[in-house]
Amino acid sequence: MPYPGCHVSIGKGYYEAARAAHRQGASAFQYFPKNPRSLTVKSWDATDTARCARYCGEHGLQSIAHSSYPANLAADEPEQMTRVVDSLRNDLEIAEACGSLGVVVHFGIYKGDDLLQGYRNIIRSLDRTLEGWQGRAKLLIENQSGEHARMGMTVEELAQVRQLSRQPEGIGYCLDTCHLYASGQWNGQDEASWLRRAQDTGVLAELVAVHLNDSLHPSGSYRDRHAGLGEGCIGTDALRRLVTAEGLRHLPLVLETPKEADGTHREQLRLVRSWLD
Repeated sequence: MPYPGCHVSIGKGYYEAARAAHRQGASAFQYFPKNPRSLTVKSWDATDTARCARYCGEHGLQSIAHSSYPANLAADEPEQMTRVVDSLRNDLEIAEACGSLGVVVHFGIYKGDDLLQGYRNIIRSLDRTLEGWQGRAKLLIENQSGEHARMGMTVEELAQVRQLSRQPEGIGYCLDTCHLYASGQWNGQDEASWLRRAQDTGVLAELVAVHLNDSLHPSGSYRDRHAGLGEGCIGTDALRRLVTAEGLRHLPLVLETPKEADGTHREQLRLVRSWLD
């Protein structure tokens, strides 16, 4: 079963977020478990999350959570790393309660002189977050565009971080098509080459979700600016070829694109579904 989806607000709660996604024809959705600008640990309504999980089960909805923007896995300062770890663990707990597949977290940004230390920090942050974790929800590392740091763009990096973790079973991946294109790892024509690398490194087997976005800027620009499907430099033909490839077509394909005039993603969802039917 294909899972075209979109990002929705939890302004009215997790259950209402699931309903909002379903009303516009989505089979999947993404949400921020809490304020996306803060690392504050949130107390949540267990009744609301249980209703969300039940509703998703009844309607065949898949969901993923997205961590707060300040959650930098490569953070150097001990106090900041602790805040990131506590926030991510909180996100995992909420995602688990909602029946979600996992929590998307950006690969990490490190601007110090010793780049290897940045990778060590990422692995340590992942290990600390997953220590003792028994839930089904995973941390889903997202590939990066290279805009803020030339890290996390290649499948080799993604694979190595997971392999070096003490809890690799708690780690999966989220592929962002705009980031893949902007980083120069895909030019809109060579998806077969990228897919082979993803398969050879084991990344494809651990891919849990896709952020389906067009790109406002050319391949190799390192600029992370999403566009509506067919309204950017990638185009619908290239996006269709990529997401209908074996290993991707049955994953949640979540739009992070601008909303349409009616405030939904209804028409883009119909387009994606036409690719998959």
